[in-house]
Amino acid sequence: MTDTDQVVLPEHGPAVPPARLDTGTPPAPVSPDVPDPEGDLPRLLTAFRVLQMQHARVLQHESATRGLHATDTRFVFFLHSTGGVGATPKQAGEYLELTTGAMTSLIDRLERHGHLERRPNPDDRRSVLLHLTSSGSAVAREIGQVYADAFRQVVAPADRAVVAAAFEGFGDALDRHHSSVTG
Repeated sequence: MTDTDQVVLPEHGPAVPPARLDTGTPPAPVSPDVPDPEGDLPRLLTAFRVLQMQHARVLQHESATRGLHATDTRFVFFLHSTGGVGATPKQAGEYLELTTGAMTSLIDRLERHGHLERRPNPDDRRSVLLHLTSSGSAVAREIGQVYADAFRQVVAPADRAVVAAAFEGFGDALDRHHSSVTG
C-alpha cells in the first residue's frame, strides 16, 4: 500500500488515508462502535440547502407559468391556509415581511388577476379581509399538488407524520433563534 492509496471503512463511508508509518506515531484507531458525533448532520444540512434551492426553482416556475411572482404565490398559500377566514392586509404583510406599500401593490396585482377579493372586516369596519376567489384557490391547489406529488414519491405514508413533526420542530427552532436575535 502506498501513501496515496485509500482505505474505505464501510461503517464510516468516506475514504480515509492509510496510516503513515514514517511519522513514528500511528493515527488513533477509529472504532466502528463509536458513532461520529455529528452523524449525518453535514448531509442533512446539504440536503436542506438543495431542497431550498429546488423549492425556489419550482415556486418561481409554477408562479411564472400562471403570470405570478413567487411572493404572489406565497401570499396565495397564506390565504389558502386561513381556511376561508381570510386575513387583514396587516396580517399578510407581517407574514410575508412586506412593507405596507409592497403589500398594497401585491394585493392590487392579485385582485387584477382575479385571485383575491377584499371584503369588509366584520370585526373592524375600518379594515378589510382578504379572501381567495375560486381562481386563487385553484392556484393554491394546483401548485400545492406539485409539492404533494413530490412528497408522495419520497415519503412513505407511515413516515409522513414523523417528517411533518420534524419540519414543525425545525421551524420552531428557527423561529426561536430569530426571536432571540431580533429581541
